[in-house]
Amino acid sequence: MTWVQGSRSLSVLFDPRSVAVVGATDDEAKYGNWLSVQALRMAGARDVHLVNHRAGRVLGRPAARSIQELAVPVDLAVLTVPADGFEDAVEDALEAGARAIVGVTSGFAESGAAGLQLQERVVRRVRSADAVLVGPNCLGIFDSSTGLTLTSNPMPAGRVTLLSQSGNMALELANRLAACGLGFSRFVSLGNQADLDVADLVEDCARHQETGVIAVYCEDFKDGRRFVAAAAEAARRGKPVVLLTVGGSEASIRGARSHTGALTTKGSVIDAACEAGAVHRVTSPRELVTVASTLLRFGAVSVRRVAIVADGGGHGSIASDLAEAAGLEVPELGPVLGHRLAALLPTAVAIENPVDVGSGSRLSVDSFGTVTEALLDHESIDAVLVTGYFGGYAQYGPSMARDELAAARRIGELATSSHKPVLLHTMFPDGAAATELSSQGVPVFADVDHATDCLQVLSHQRSPRRLTSTQPSATPVSDATYWGARQLLHAAGIPFPPARLVRGLEEALTAADDIGFPVTLKAMGLLHKADVGGVALGLDDPAQLAEAWALMEGSMTPPAYTVEAMVEPSGGVELIVGAQVDPRFGAVVTVGLGGHHAEVLADVCHALAPVDEATARSMLGRLRSARVLDDFRGRPALDRDAAAGIISNVSMLAVAHRELAEVEVNPLLLTPGGAVALDARLVLHPPEPDGHVATVRGEQPCTSR
Repeated sequence: MTWVQGSRSLSVLFDPRSVAVVGATDDEAKYGNWLSVQALRMAGARDVHLVNHRAGRVLGRPAARSIQELAVPVDLAVLTVPADGFEDAVEDALEAGARAIVGVTSGFAESGAAGLQLQERVVRRVRSADAVLVGPNCLGIFDSSTGLTLTSNPMPAGRVTLLSQSGNMALELANRLAACGLGFSRFVSLGNQADLDVADLVEDCARHQETGVIAVYCEDFKDGRRFVAAAAEAARRGKPVVLLTVGGSEASIRGARSHTGALTTKGSVIDAACEAGAVHRVTSPRELVTVASTLLRFGAVSVRRVAIVADGGGHGSIASDLAEAAGLEVPELGPVLGHRLAALLPTAVAIENPVDVGSGSRLSVDSFGTVTEALLDHESIDAVLVTGYFGGYAQYGPSMARDELAAARRIGELATSSHKPVLLHTMFPDGAAATELSSQGVPVFADVDHATDCLQVLSHQRSPRRLTSTQPSATPVSDATYWGARQLLHAAGIPFPPARLVRGLEEALTAADDIGFPVTLKAMGLLHKADVGGVALGLDDPAQLAEAWALMEGSMTPPAYTVEAMVEPSGGVELIVGAQVDPRFGAVVTVGLGGHHAEVLADVCHALAPVDEATARSMLGRLRSARVLDDFRGRPALDRDAAAGIISNVSMLAVAHRELAEVEVNPLLLTPGGAVALDARLVLHPPEPDGHVATVRGEQPCTSR
């Protein structure tokens, strides 16, 4: 099944009956030559036409001056002409009936305002014809299931779909996948994503039967919410998404903007998006291939408890350290399993986990198989990692070679029948035993940390989070003062201390009498009130209140003040709860340690808004300092449920009020008996020239649907 938006279907993109390469040439330094060479590999399977404005012959075949001159139907056109001729080439293709265009040409949004205008005109024309456009500024497309070869280089066939904004990155990943015996079911070079974007393609590839994993290298997510929804649906269909992206450094941001015109996103926001969409985020091409190959081999199996089989104490100990550092358990085996292993290894010294089959007076190579079988049989073990010299014993003689190969066959059969992951790290990854295991689907690694990386992937399997919808508020926020923030948040269910807005000393004294001393006095109209003397705490009587008032009046003349009941912070922990709007992913809710520690400790957790209370509680649990929320040094546990309710309410508020750029409660005092907000602020989107309030929700001109 292929995704269809209106009458625009992607089937013509991946399985066209006929294609044309526009800009075809004999010049081996040009994309038009590279694409033509690959396109001609399809001759006989589908019609392939070469187009060059000079006509004549290209690569030994006749070339037409235009697609219309061919006078035959063309479903898909690949355009490699210079940017100043691109718009005319698009018009020629559409007039000839093409319904899919791949724009290899550069010189569009990535080149500045004029290029962006050209790009937008082209997209409007393509959409008006109910056609689709990949790119421009891309490297082409490939589909091994339909035999489509329209890239600059040949691609290995396999079960990985790759969607990449970088052509060279795709070529590196192709080489790495091929080295692992893997390849592509589909490859799409995203380029500028002027029309089709990464979300469109993830949606379609999630329904592609030959795809097992969707790998993405992306610099600009366009409509981030649609990307998350598409990735979540792919995960539900058993086709997990693995993401490599940029934005961790200023240099990478500059690079992305210069070569695709990309708007990059903060890493913390991307992490929140990956959590919501069950996306596996990676940080390097090697890690992407490791994760993709792991998910292809083992699927959705969950791993937590790992048994390690070594033939030396050093390898077993190093593997154990790496596994636990990756968040896995290397558990004690217990008496029943221990007795079984003792019977299998009667002369062994170490039969705990890690199991050292090399300790003792004599090594029996077949013990690798028997021990692995015992471990896989036991319900307390989720996976087995064999590490060390196994794979190299063949060099000691023919009998050892036969025994080692037989053990490898047995381990491979056990891995298949048990449905539990078995991995091998060996000093001899090219040996006969390693080759045998690899042929049976057991991953073989030359580095043990790569093996534990795979196990970590399986330990982090999770389900996508359904983002609940929230109706926009009919009453937009217009008062972004502290008092306005307080009223808005209080109406949304966030508790504050009793307070009153005042503009004169007499009003302040009356308010303090009504509220009850001690009180807090806060000056309005200041962003960081406490930093400039705009907050006076613990005022015990009218004289202290009058003195604080006089000091503030003399130094800052604020337009108004609040008088608030003083809240004693002892016995509680200050949190920060807030939400900011990301231009690609919309509202993102944040929780962390608050007050004066917020910027210093930077112990925060992010999630796409809105979040329910269960998700909010999990965010609290992911804080590095989560332990301080529990019973601590004689203090009762703090009320996490109260905090979770407030986090959820703040997130709902941020989504409901599209005019809000930021909303923040800091500090939120969390105690064993509940929670109370002690300060708050709002930031509104600036008004647009027409007077409307600007809102940002992951949509840009020419890419919104």
